[in-house]
Amino acid sequence: MIVLMGGQGVGKGTFARMLCERHDYKYIETGKMLRDAAANNKSIADIMARGELLPFEMLTQIIAENVDINRDTLLDGFPRTLDQAKWLIQNYANKFNIHILYLDVPEEIMIQRIQKRIRDGGGRTDDADNTAIRNRLNIFWNTTMPAIQWLQGVPNIKFSDVDVTGPVDENFKNILSALEQ
Repeated sequence: MIVLMGGQGVGKGTFARMLCERHDYKYIETGKMLRDAAANNKSIADIMARGELLPFEMLTQIIAENVDINRDTLLDGFPRTLDQAKWLIQNYANKFNIHILYLDVPEEIMIQRIQKRIRDGGGRTDDADNTAIRNRLNIFWNTTMPAIQWLQGVPNIKFSDVDVTGPVDENFKNILSALEQ
């Protein structure tokens, strides 16, 4: 199981697609999965419109329903909290070799990439709301970063801090290099 972690705009979706072109992963794109669920569920839609995280039980149930322990899995956008990280390790470390890829860029680059996504017409609804963007970045630094830091110290999983500040091709080479270690 490869787990892509990082703030908004770091390229998790882009690199996930590139990895899926090279290998037949069961790709779990948490954000898309949740946006699809929000289309049919007003309470999920309201939570996401505010840039907040879904309740633990709701999200972990959705993840569990989508994981296939018989296939190599690429997980994008989960975990985002320390409790979610602990749940992932508790439920899947004995079923997969887990490799966490922390896609590392400074916040100013995250914001530039979100703005580019909007300009290029590929933005999400919550990308256009500066308050939601700020809220998502605050959640990343205050909630997801402690999960990332905890995962760095978990025995028997691989953890790679991958610099993805450069051009896409160079960043992808960095990712592939991390996966080969």
